[in-house]
Amino acid sequence: MTKYTSDRLNVLFAKLRSKSASALGIFITAGDPDFDTSLKIMEGLPEEGADMIEFGMPFSDPMADGPAIQASSKRALEAGGSLKKTLDMVKLFREKNNFTPIILMGYYNPIYNFGIQKFLTEVIKAGADGLIVVDLPPEEDEELCIPAKECNLPFVRLTAPTTSNQRLTTVLQNATGFIYYVSITGITGTKDVPVELVTHAVENLKEHSNLPIAVGFGIKTRKHVEQVTRIADAAIVGSEVVNAIANSLDADGKAKPETIQTTLSLVRDLAAGVRGK
Repeated sequence: MTKYTSDRLNVLFAKLRSKSASALGIFITAGDPDFDTSLKIMEGLPEEGADMIEFGMPFSDPMADGPAIQASSKRALEAGGSLKKTLDMVKLFREKNNFTPIILMGYYNPIYNFGIQKFLTEVIKAGADGLIVVDLPPEEDEELCIPAKECNLPFVRLTAPTTSNQRLTTVLQNATGFIYYVSITGITGTKDVPVELVTHAVENLKEHSNLPIAVGFGIKTRKHVEQVTRIADAAIVGSEVVNAIANSLDADGKAKPETIQTTLSLVRDLAAGVRGK
């Protein structure tokens, strides 16, 4: 069995905690708007201040995601995106960067079709550092969470404002890597992050787990990033970055010369909010 050994996530959070600092995570969909443009954006993220990358595996029915990320998945699939090509992009990224953690985010159907053990082996070989699988609840841990754990590959759990303390015990039972707190009820990209509620939620999560806590959904601006990273170990921005890609495309949905730089400029601005820079 291939085992994950690089420990990039733990190294990142330990380093930041030693400085009383927090991380900025950036979500993009693999292959949006095309393979080459997506890879160049991905490669540029760390230089612009992204501490970790949440890399969306394109899927035809991303039910937890709002219109922006749904559209990014559609663009990626129409451009030939696939699970295999997502892993190919991770491999290419690792040729230049061996320190930025990459968390693969997606849905179970493509993983199941790929084959569980084959998927885990290829994920580890490619150089990814963890999984977020939105539609696998703790009751289905035997499907993927436990096999990932046996490979030492972090399996990140989602919690939400509606997660009771009783349910939290079940949700966090096999969680590794970090906890992803979904700050709003509903889909991505539709509401702003409710900072006061996030403060209480993060405090509560810290009573239930020693894992780092990342907050996502509704984080759209530099100010949001600054507010959230004062509270949590990481802020994750997705829809706003994906929108920047979408808004830079031509009338046919193709990348323009400025697509990469426009997207990375937004990330640079968001990163200025980390630790109140």
